[in-house]
Amino acid sequence: MRIGDAKQTYVADEALWTSSTQQIWFGLLLLALLVFPFIANSYLLYLACLVGIAVISATGLNILTGFTGLISLGQAGFMGVGGYTVAWLSLHTAVPFPLALLAAGLLTAAVGVIVGLPSLRVKGLYLAIATLAASVFLHFIFSEWTSVTGGMAGLSLRPAQLLGFSFHNDFRMYFMIMPLAVIMLLAARNVFRTRVGRAFIAIRDRDISAEVLGIPLLKYKLLSFGLSSFYAGVAGGLFAYFFRVVTPESFPLAMSIFYLAAIIVGGMGSILGGVLGAVFMTLVPEGLKLLTAAVTPFYPQAPVFMSPLLGVVFGVLIVGFLLFEPNGLAEIWRRIRRFFHLWPFRT
Repeated sequence: MRIGDAKQTYVADEALWTSSTQQIWFGLLLLALLVFPFIANSYLLYLACLVGIAVISATGLNILTGFTGLISLGQAGFMGVGGYTVAWLSLHTAVPFPLALLAAGLLTAAVGVIVGLPSLRVKGLYLAIATLAASVFLHFIFSEWTSVTGGMAGLSLRPAQLLGFSFHNDFRMYFMIMPLAVIMLLAARNVFRTRVGRAFIAIRDRDISAEVLGIPLLKYKLLSFGLSSFYAGVAGGLFAYFFRVVTPESFPLAMSIFYLAAIIVGGMGSILGGVLGAVFMTLVPEGLKLLTAAVTPFYPQAPVFMSPLLGVVFGVLIVGFLLFEPNGLAEIWRRIRRFFHLWPFRT
């Protein structure tokens, strides 16, 4: 157990950084993120952009599921709303990308609030089924509202524009995606230093007791749905700008399962867990692709065998972490930090 770590004031207890060492490490991380695109190849830039989008969406789902205790299988549908909003604005208006992303987030938040209305009456598996139904309904709209969404053909976008500057390649998209990911992570971290964030946690831990203490459940559950959906909408908008095309198949049910797996593997109820889970789950498919490429010269049927393996890997990871490390990668990282804090003494 560490000593000399007691907080003397509420301000110190709520501080974003608990030590100057954390501030230094965060500064070094920002410096590394700034330097990375200048030394990375195109493949690593592509992966970094995907990771940034995944981090934003996983953080949003973690706010809802990890911090508020409301299970959702509708993340793909919410991202689709954001993606189609950005695509439509890109085709029919000349708004700069920050306003388009804001509009995508706000519209998705409104949809999320509507989807969250049953959360006062149902929870657990029943709420998961309700959000899954909402995702299926949104997918139906994406496919059938041809005049707005383009139907199964989808919509193609122009590159994002800001003051005449075009984000037309991965290098430039990195400087759109990564700063937004950092800002939205800091925003999410700050939410849980406020009364709103603590209300979310109280609802997760014991909703009836929270209501007895004066927390209006419907208000804060809908607020959690709205905030989570806002993050999903922004992530969906970035997804649309990155690939410059959106179709109904861009946001399948498997994407919702992917993000749920990410926060389980990373650690629910932890901002760091959402980040670690998103990074880990984004890199797992790429690792399988590299493994397939390495094995193919010796076993030509490897691609046929490895193709359906991704779903199996996701399932094994979810079950494995639930059984052996319910708090996810974030807890493993905390144990490593604790070891070095106390080294060379035993815990």
